[in-house]
Order: sequence, then structure tokens, then C-alpha cells
Amino acid sequence: MLISIVSNHQEKHLINRRQFIQTSSIVGAAALPGLGLAQNKAAEYRFKLGTDLPVSHSVNVRLKEAIAAIQAETAGRVSIELFPNNQLGSDSDMMSQIRSGALEMATFPGTVMSTLIPATALTGAGFLFSGYDKVWAAMDGQVGNYIRSSIEKTNLVPFATVWDNGFRQITTSNKPIRTPEDLKGFKIRVPVVPLWVSMFKSLGGAPVSLPLSEAYQALQTKVADGQENPLALIESAKFYEVQKYCSLTNHSWDGFWFVANKNIWSGVPANLQQVISKHINAAAKKQRDDIAKANVDLQKQLETKGLIFNNVDTAAFRQVLANTGFYTQVKEKFGAEAWALLQPFTGSVA
Repeated sequence: MLISIVSNHQEKHLINRRQFIQTSSIVGAAALPGLGLAQNKAAEYRFKLGTDLPVSHSVNVRLKEAIAAIQAETAGRVSIELFPNNQLGSDSDMMSQIRSGALEMATFPGTVMSTLIPATALTGAGFLFSGYDKVWAAMDGQVGNYIRSSIEKTNLVPFATVWDNGFRQITTSNKPIRTPEDLKGFKIRVPVVPLWVSMFKSLGGAPVSLPLSEAYQALQTKVADGQENPLALIESAKFYEVQKYCSLTNHSWDGFWFVANKNIWSGVPANLQQVISKHINAAAKKQRDDIAKANVDLQKQLETKGLIFNNVDTAAFRQVLANTGFYTQVKEKFGAEAWALLQPFTGSVA
């Protein structure tokens, strides 16, 4: 277990003249702005936090801010160390680590978590949401509550506010994707998410399922000719270096869940839990705003880096998925209750 709980008990010892002078200096420094005795003590609760995102991604930027705020408000009692960009291993590795307690905290896309908790992929079924107004109404309401209850059954504690992974777009190296026919036989890298493998197969594509950490190399070596991700990640992962076209398909929306190991979290005092939760959830709200603002500028930024954009007729893609029975299979997979909760926000697609 990586959590380290340090005892407050310190061995008593005699203080000689030199130690007295040193101690007096520290006490004097405590009166200065930004300094205090608490900062000279080791944290009682130490956590490692893993993400699969590049350092510059807005999730990691806001997490760093939250970590600093948590450390400050708890007077140094809580220390969280952030490990971005799969430094602790692939998504599958981190999922295993956090379930066992070898990792205390992590963020995961819902679709990635679906290999363990199928319900977390519910919102990513393909061409469901017309915009963010529908997404947040669902995720901050009954749909989010339903998914959260499913996560809680797996020794994980999901935090209240979902982070934004964004609407996903398709990038390619050899041709733009304008119609479903353009995906026929197309080698497209997708995450290790059965739902999306099935979706692109239903659209006639040839999905190559790889973790994010291997995506750039797969595109560079032509293992895949394209990939799909939100604009923020297309930019931060520098996919524009190995891709030429970006088709604005908005084909799926997915969010990041911030989760903690249940057994470890239960050992944290309630007042510290409240501080941690407050700052993490507030950071998630800020990160949602970051993505909303960034989406306005990201297309222009990516165009200056060589990506050529095009719009698509999403209704045609949705119709193909309906005709192939994809939505019927999805409904059966998630169950009638979950599908019914989703319908007010997506309209009937089955």
C-alpha cells in the first residue's frame, strides 16, 4: 500500500544552545507570509495520483492547482503527488493498482473503466448527445448518479463531479472522413474500449485497439492511418505531427472519473475527506470551462499546425449504426433501466 501515515509522536530530546537558536529561527519564520511550522512537518497522509494524459492537458493543470490548495488548507497534513502521462503504467495497470490499493487515486475515462464497470461507457455509445447542455444535464443528474453507483460496487469511491474528456473527432493521414463510406476498411486507432471497437466495426472500419501511450507511434509507423480523440488531446498529444485531416464528427462524448481506493479513503478523517473532495470537485468544474473555452480556439491553433478540418453529416452515421443493430446491442448490453435514463438527453436512437 503506497499510503504513508506518519505518527505525530516525536521522540523527546534535550535541546542544546544551537538547537534552541535553530528552533527560534523557525518560529520567527512562521510569522512571515506563506511560511509556517506545518510546512516543516511531514504529511500524515500521502497519496499518489495517476492520469493517462499529457502533462499540459487541462485535467493535469487543474489537478496541480487542487493539490496545492489541499496541501495549503490541510496545513500540510495531506500530500498528493501527481503522475501524469501513464508514468505509473497503462490504464489497465493503473486500474489494477487502484483496486488493490497500490495506487490511491486516479482519473480514468469512463469508456476505459468500462472493461471493469460496463455502465461507465453508457454515455459514449456513439452520436448520442447534440451538445454540452445535454451532457451536463445527464452527468450532473440521474445518468451520473446511476454510473456512480455502479463504480461504488467495485471498491472505488467516485467523486461527485465528472471531468470533461470532450467530444471526439476523427483525424486521418490520407483522406478526410465525410461520410460513413469513408470509413470502409479504414485502420483507425481506438482505445482499449470494446464499445468503440464495436461501433467502428459497425461503421465498416478496421479498428486497431491500443492504449493512448502507444497511439502516436502507431500513427507514425502506419499501424493505423487515423485515430479519434477530443481536440484538446489531439493538440496536447501532438497528433497533428502525424495526421493531416480532422473530421468534426462529434461521434462520442466521454468524461473522466476521479476515483479513490475505497479502503484507503475510508481511513482518511472526514474533515480531510471534505477538503480533498471540495477542491477536486471545484477543479473539475474549472476544467469543464477550460475545455469549453479551448474548443473555440483549438481548431484555429491546429489549423496553423497543418490540420485540415471538415464537417460531416452526423445523421448519416447515426442512421448506419441504427441500421446495423448497433444501438439495439448497446441497449441490451447496458440494460433497459440505464438506457431509459439516457433517452431524455439523447432522444430515441434504437
